[in-house]
Amino acid sequence: MTKFDPETLAVRAGLNRSNFQEHSEALVLTSSFVFKSAEEAARRFANEEPGNIYSRFTNPTVTMFQDRLAALEGAEACVATATGMAAVASTALGLLKSGDHIIASRGVFGTVTALFNQILKRFGVETTWVDATRIVEWEKALRANTRLLFLESPSNPLAEVCDIAALANLSHNANALLAVDNCLCTPALQQPIALGADLVIHSATKYIDGQGRVLAGAIAGRRDLVTGPIYQFVRTAGPSLSPFNAWVCLKGLETLQLRMDAQSARALEIARWLEAYPRVERVYYTGLASHPQHELAMRQQASGGAVLSFEVKGGRDAAWRVINHVEMISITANLGDTKTTICHPATTTHGRLTKAELEAAGISDGLLRVAAGLESVRDICADLERGLI
Repeated sequence: MTKFDPETLAVRAGLNRSNFQEHSEALVLTSSFVFKSAEEAARRFANEEPGNIYSRFTNPTVTMFQDRLAALEGAEACVATATGMAAVASTALGLLKSGDHIIASRGVFGTVTALFNQILKRFGVETTWVDATRIVEWEKALRANTRLLFLESPSNPLAEVCDIAALANLSHNANALLAVDNCLCTPALQQPIALGADLVIHSATKYIDGQGRVLAGAIAGRRDLVTGPIYQFVRTAGPSLSPFNAWVCLKGLETLQLRMDAQSARALEIARWLEAYPRVERVYYTGLASHPQHELAMRQQASGGAVLSFEVKGGRDAAWRVINHVEMISITANLGDTKTTICHPATTTHGRLTKAELEAAGISDGLLRVAAGLESVRDICADLERGLI
């Protein structure tokens, strides 16, 4: 379906109807599949013919989700996982071995930092952390054993923007791979593969589901990587996406563009309002002209996205006061929902980081993160103002 626009792909790509000719995608709830003969079973298990075997690694509903997301990302292939962190772990453990080296931006999700610094380090994989926005730091960090460059753009929660095309050139010249976490933008707002990335990673739990219902993850990109070592890791280790969760995410993809456009527009209005508010020290949102990488962001992204962060004057006490005074906004660390959420990153999403790691990532005690939902902007701002006045 390459001739169709993304809005059409989001609704129709990957559809594989059964003999019943259902219009909506079929939810195939089964653990295993029946073979016509011993010979067919042997051929399937030996990968000599295509077909479903066991839902840990082959399921029609999951396959439809993978194919649709791949089409939206412009990827050759996609493999789904149980969560976004399972997608990150499957990428690293599927591609890397002891003695390999990763370069990663400091602004990644806090649990990724723990995965790289604690778990991967135990297996002999070392990580060097760099400023996401300074290409020279990425270049200086390169080693002969560097195998993977990993980043979020824009980052969570400080909305740092990486020059994806420049990092793609840098990684490929060094015979390394570039993986981009596209969680905050989704393919509705940004396509890293078109900018040169080898792999795109998703926490589909967020905007791809879009209503806070299920956990899901995905890795899309080059066929040799995705259907090769990454898929083999998922098949063997089993961090698989359930058919039901895949079905929910399939339905989420149908409205992804509409939701991202609407929620991004609200986030921009909220960011502008906060930027002018006296008790707000700073607002982090790529859609603002004041953002240091605004021009780059607008080249790579269709809009600023739906997530913004801001620092309130007065540190943690002032930040917690804002949270504790909201009446409508949901106090939760999740994002990507149609309901607006708020959290204090230093003690929630990045609470497992050391004080030094928090400082290196630029996450202060006064920082709050807001993920704009679909409520009215007036109601969202009024709710935030309860704790700001």
